[in-house]
Amino acid sequence: MSAPLHFATVAELSRLIRMRRLSPVELAEHCFARIDALDGRLCTVIAPMREAAMAEARAAEAEIAAGRWRGPLHGIPVGLKDIYETEGVPTTGGSALFRDHVPLEDAETVRRLRAAGAVIPAKLNTWEFAVGGTSFDLPWPPSRNPWDTERDPTGSSTGSAVAVAAGMLPAALGSDTGGSIRGPAAWCGIAGHKPTYGLVSRRGVLPLAFSLDHAGPMAWTAEDCALLLQALAGYDPRDPGSAEVAIPDYAAACAEGAEKGLAGLRVGVVRHFYEEDVACEPAVLAAMEDSLRALRDLGASLRDVTLAPFGTWASVGLLISRSESHAIHAEWLRATPELYGAYGRERLMAGAFVPAPDYVNAQRHRTRLVTEAAAVMREVDILVFPTSRQVASPIGEDIFGSGNGSAFFNRPHNLLGWPALSVCNGFDPAGLPIGLHIGGRPFEDALVLKVGAAMEQALGTRGRRPAIALEGTAA
Repeated sequence: MSAPLHFATVAELSRLIRMRRLSPVELAEHCFARIDALDGRLCTVIAPMREAAMAEARAAEAEIAAGRWRGPLHGIPVGLKDIYETEGVPTTGGSALFRDHVPLEDAETVRRLRAAGAVIPAKLNTWEFAVGGTSFDLPWPPSRNPWDTERDPTGSSTGSAVAVAAGMLPAALGSDTGGSIRGPAAWCGIAGHKPTYGLVSRRGVLPLAFSLDHAGPMAWTAEDCALLLQALAGYDPRDPGSAEVAIPDYAAACAEGAEKGLAGLRVGVVRHFYEEDVACEPAVLAAMEDSLRALRDLGASLRDVTLAPFGTWASVGLLISRSESHAIHAEWLRATPELYGAYGRERLMAGAFVPAPDYVNAQRHRTRLVTEAAAVMREVDILVFPTSRQVASPIGEDIFGSGNGSAFFNRPHNLLGWPALSVCNGFDPAGLPIGLHIGGRPFEDALVLKVGAAMEQALGTRGRRPAIALEGTAA
């Protein structure tokens, strides 16, 4: 392999491991060397799990040598946002409140990763309880964007995005309540997939808003996300939101998109989001036009479609998420408010001031939005728009406090519960990455990932890495 080991994708690493040209032990050691070299500046890791991970790597190596290869994740290191519960290992939620919280069992997603043979090397940084913003008053310093350490990676899946972008880990799990997988993916230049609501179990993932929470994969490519989703997806009777549906071959769909293009695909362009509803940076608009040209070149047909104004989606989503998150944290906020960071405390307490009729009406309005969007999706197969209206902001800047709601267009697909993927579709003049948002109908995650893989191939963005990723260990 010509590329350095830490620039290899999950798919590439998996092939090398299966052919026994790469040892899982060698790969795990390489990842820890990268963490040792770079984490002092990037602040991605809350808790390394070195001893356990090396034991897992040795076990994977022995199983593969004995002809018991479990599948594409066997021997692959996968980091966990530190809201995924891990048996016997603290799961902090990035908060002093949970600093000593030691779960008695793994989250269902972690159990599935282990069953697939994955190696779990670290618990990764997160905004406090997946909502607290880039904060400097928590027990762990905030993660920094590897493309420019004076820039924000955004959140809440901060450490997961940074670790992948910097080549510290090939993949990680994040969570997404209002865009917390797709936002960091866009600002860190990786791929991040929010699965359909109910496709991936949330049992054992610290909740934020029950009707909006999603768990999902983050990696360098859409294909890598597909390989992780293959292991993660499936019915969990102990998750009340879980759906019992057939699981297709997600990686095969990606291969088809990359090899055969997108002939016959009907693409709905939600142009009013980014040209009328919210002002976007010129580089974002230029990357979007490049993406639309690429879709046409791949054989897709494009048409502009109209949804409710973006501000409506943002307001409804915020009312619901603030109300549901306060319901989870109300007792802790009353008893020990001092154990929260300022951002987290402020955002979680805001739900106390949402009257019950407003929450109920927001859920009713949500139903209308879903009905309207479903009508649009009878005419198109995919919706596209930018993931963010801007590139990464300076570290610590409150992107939610400026009065315009958010830097991101992610909220609609949390309200819908439909699959959505962010892939890198370009860079601004300073070299900061830009993201394309690809959304589909419920449980058509394979199609969303297929489009993402085809677009990565057409746009050629996967060969560019942040300068800091060139540092550290040799290949």
